[in-house]
Amino acid sequence: MRIPTKEEILEWISDNPTLTSKRDIAKAFGIKGAARIDLKRLLKELEAEGHLEKRKKTYRDPDRLPPVSVLLVGGQDDDGDLFASPLEWHGEGAAPVILVVPRASDPALGKGDRILGRLTEVKSETHQYEARLIRRIGTNPRQVLGVFRKTTEGGRILPIDKGDGKEWQVLAEGVNGARDGELVEAQQTGPKGRLGLPRAKVIERLGDPSAPKAVSLIAIHQHGIPDRFPDRVIAEADAAKPAPLGQREDLRDLPLVTIDPADARDHDDACWAHADDDPANEGGHVVWVAIADVAHYVTPASALDHEARKRGNSSYFPDRVVPMLPDRLSGDLCSLHEGVPRACIAVRMQLDSHGRKIGHRFVRGMMRSVASLNYAEVQQARDGAPNDKCAPLMHEVIEPLYAAYEATRKARAERQPLELDLPERKVELTPEGKVASVMFRDRLDAHRLIEEFMILANVAAAETLLAARSPLLFRVHEEPNPAKLDALRETAQSAGFTLAKGQVLKTQHLNALLNAAAGTEEAELINISTLRSMTQAYYSPSNFGHFGLALRSYAHFTSPIRRYADLIVHRALISAHGWGDDGLSPEGIENLEATAGHISDTERRSMLAERDTNDRYLASYLSERIGNEFGGRISGIARFGVFVKLDETGADGLIPMRELGREYFRFDAESNTLTGSETGTTIGLGQRVLVRLTEAAPVTGGIALELLELEDRKLPSGGRRGRGGPMRRKATKAKRKADKLKRKVARRRR
Repeated sequence: MRIPTKEEILEWISDNPTLTSKRDIAKAFGIKGAARIDLKRLLKELEAEGHLEKRKKTYRDPDRLPPVSVLLVGGQDDDGDLFASPLEWHGEGAAPVILVVPRASDPALGKGDRILGRLTEVKSETHQYEARLIRRIGTNPRQVLGVFRKTTEGGRILPIDKGDGKEWQVLAEGVNGARDGELVEAQQTGPKGRLGLPRAKVIERLGDPSAPKAVSLIAIHQHGIPDRFPDRVIAEADAAKPAPLGQREDLRDLPLVTIDPADARDHDDACWAHADDDPANEGGHVVWVAIADVAHYVTPASALDHEARKRGNSSYFPDRVVPMLPDRLSGDLCSLHEGVPRACIAVRMQLDSHGRKIGHRFVRGMMRSVASLNYAEVQQARDGAPNDKCAPLMHEVIEPLYAAYEATRKARAERQPLELDLPERKVELTPEGKVASVMFRDRLDAHRLIEEFMILANVAAAETLLAARSPLLFRVHEEPNPAKLDALRETAQSAGFTLAKGQVLKTQHLNALLNAAAGTEEAELINISTLRSMTQAYYSPSNFGHFGLALRSYAHFTSPIRRYADLIVHRALISAHGWGDDGLSPEGIENLEATAGHISDTERRSMLAERDTNDRYLASYLSERIGNEFGGRISGIARFGVFVKLDETGADGLIPMRELGREYFRFDAESNTLTGSETGTTIGLGQRVLVRLTEAAPVTGGIALELLELEDRKLPSGGRRGRGGPMRRKATKAKRKADKLKRKVARRRR
């Protein structure tokens, strides 16, 4: 039986990065029995020589590069190819070679330039990675979004941002094929502050301003979301260096993993679980949650801090993200990439066999993710079909995570948080920016697992800071107000369900209503109506509890890359534990009330921009299907018409009053219904309808519909009443008489 050479072993590990345990290697080379001792010796020699690193029971190449890295350009080779080397490299051997792949719009790069690049691993004889330029370090050219107007010298750009009244000049060589009237993205050229019009070059043509590719950019500008980092912010981010181990607790041997959407670019949370070996906690679990230590890089009163507070949060759109922090931090130093040492604040939580948290402790540490996984592949692994990446992690990572999650489900059932069942819609785009499809995301146990562990970590943070009497920002969700509850109660009764009155409302009462409606045609109506009865969650330095989660104390701790509130909580934990001088500052404490109000507002701003963007994309998607018929359900009633949520896409459209048929409909605000004056037909929430699409306006996101059937019954056909129809005139005349009588009675009472 032949023992493989060291070179053959290294080649196997390089080609099969997920099959690197001693057992996998032995199986690949047909090594059995006593020959395994020789294999073990070879692996130990490779480890001692620095070619391999042993992590738990697997061997792999030493630390890989983060997907976003700072690179040093080394110049061109004889073929004109541009190569670079990483400034951050943790391996024992030589740093990998990186080929820089330029785009046509990229600036010229030369030897000695430092760039921020997005990396892709490749298999090539000359290099191990390819890099796409994000930007050159030390430069931060201003960008502008506007409509291009052609001139004899080249062109002008008219910014769509209302606050930017200055036109930009584009020389002929910077037009980049832009046509008159197109929406373009341009980048400043030449020095800042020069006399005359500022100059720019077109870097991307977005075409018709009403086209899908322009949708999110317009929403960003309309809602005033800052999408350009000032020079001083970029300079601070570029100057940041990886945090050292120092006094941190070394967690690099823990097999922590990140589990995110497949298209996630940043990873701010990682987790791991195992059975508790404490005899006093038989059947219990230990859950580790590690969060990126953003506070190490974004210190109080710094330029990064001011900009992060100003933005409040990251904003997410189908085709782009407007981050709270620059790429150097959000996509690199603060992101918990696979195989890369990263600073973190972690919490070790002890759960009993019923999933109740019975203890926890926080540490400031250094971790190293063993894998960046996505929800779908983790769920497939759990369901018995692990891929190559998940298979080696089943016993040590994935199965213990699910075991701990199963325990937390018991505690959740006892606590009874609000259990709404509303599918999440996702707009899928083509590379050109057109809507390819509108899908409803599957809600997997893998999603619920991460959600439950993050909630536990957030509770632990709030409890720790309350015990330390430390100032912090709570995530507050107050109970519904009586008027909204009465409206929900009436909707439930009209659908044949009951929401009891005259008792202190708890989430368990709402869950009973939701459970009663589950599986019926009214389920969606009851879920939407329950959601609408809720108050808006917000941030506050005062603790009013979280009604929806049925928790006394709750704070956001787990997403400091994308939420400023979490960064505040991290600083509070640093101060409470005495971990350093980058905790809460006196000024930060003094301004907590104002900060809470501001970031609550920025959160709502992002939600509106994201909703408007989705509406516009859906209108664009449906604009090619004018005249088609769709099934849906009535989701709202107003004096001017009826709102319908379409089954296929989840888009909301309006049936104007003139499209409801030939009779006049009276609006009853108390019952939230419309009643036909001739037939007595009643239109109410939750009813099934068949509608025809009559208009879809991508620029505004508006969708207009015509009602064809109500609860499988066709409406009376014939000429529509319109605004000037006889029933409308009679109703208007009667209303004038009634108003006249009211005025006469009012005068007499005076």
